[in-house]
Amino acid sequence: MLRLFKLFVLLAVLLGGGAAWWVHQPLPMKAEMVDLSVEPGTSVPGIAQAVSDAGVQVDPSLLYWWFRLSGEARQIKAGSYELERGITPRSLLRKLVRGDEALRAVTLVEGWNFIQFRAALLKAEHLKPDTEGLSAGSIMSSLGRPGVHPEGRFFPDSYTYAKGSSDLAVLKRAMRAMDKKLEAAWSQRLPDTPLKTPEQALILASIVEKETGRASDRAMIAGVFVNRLRIGMMLQTDPTVIYGLGATFDGNLRRRHLQTDTPWNTYTRTGLPPTPIAMPGKMALLAAVQPAPTSALYFVSRGDGTSEFSASLEEHNRAVNKYQRGQ
Repeated sequence: MLRLFKLFVLLAVLLGGGAAWWVHQPLPMKAEMVDLSVEPGTSVPGIAQAVSDAGVQVDPSLLYWWFRLSGEARQIKAGSYELERGITPRSLLRKLVRGDEALRAVTLVEGWNFIQFRAALLKAEHLKPDTEGLSAGSIMSSLGRPGVHPEGRFFPDSYTYAKGSSDLAVLKRAMRAMDKKLEAAWSQRLPDTPLKTPEQALILASIVEKETGRASDRAMIAGVFVNRLRIGMMLQTDPTVIYGLGATFDGNLRRRHLQTDTPWNTYTRTGLPPTPIAMPGKMALLAAVQPAPTSALYFVSRGDGTSEFSASLEEHNRAVNKYQRGQ
């Protein structure tokens, strides 16, 4: 009976003029900022109690009735929130109704491989490391792609997430984003492309991404590789060799590495490697399916981020002497 009387008094206060004053007053807090987690399916009384438990010094019953009488209690969204000192009952409710969660971001950089992306996820602030300790195969199974190699399957971009979110959720968003970008690029492929599947386009795009020092060269570099694929010429691209070496690569590519056969060594095997070697961005995907029309079969770095393209081995050797050997 005493609790019912207390609630009756609280209701009377809120229905009276006191409500207009109280809802605009800062709520006492135990710290400058507290974290509030509202789980899906939490009742309105449970949400009020969670606010109090988080460190906001307010009677949960009073807060509950404010939520109820506002007419917006059912619009409160689950999520992770940061409540800062000075927040009022009114601004608190507005934050919860808007779903104004505390967001962080993790960035997947164009040209990164899957190992680098996983390292970034592990370092990401307030991101739950559910994939920590899992093999790449287990992660892909968790994402609904059992047996699929993870390399190149995630689109490089910045992904926001709520505090306490799972890294698997970020990976799933990045995977779906790559699915859409690859599908869009494949639909724009040139009719005479030697690429037979979107998978091949993804593999070539990853090589273009790793070989490109300047964005303006992407289409020309793709053109060189497409020309080589058409005539059955080895791609002979160093990034694939490096990828095949894996953790054994010490940063110094030697002649013996070029002669060491792996599934990704394009100096010992013709055609595309079996998987992508990195995460290509949108422009690399488009370059792979829309390469520049060129007769070039070779290119070499000029040392300033750009490349010199040649149609013959003789021209290429002169370019190598000029830009690589200073002759």
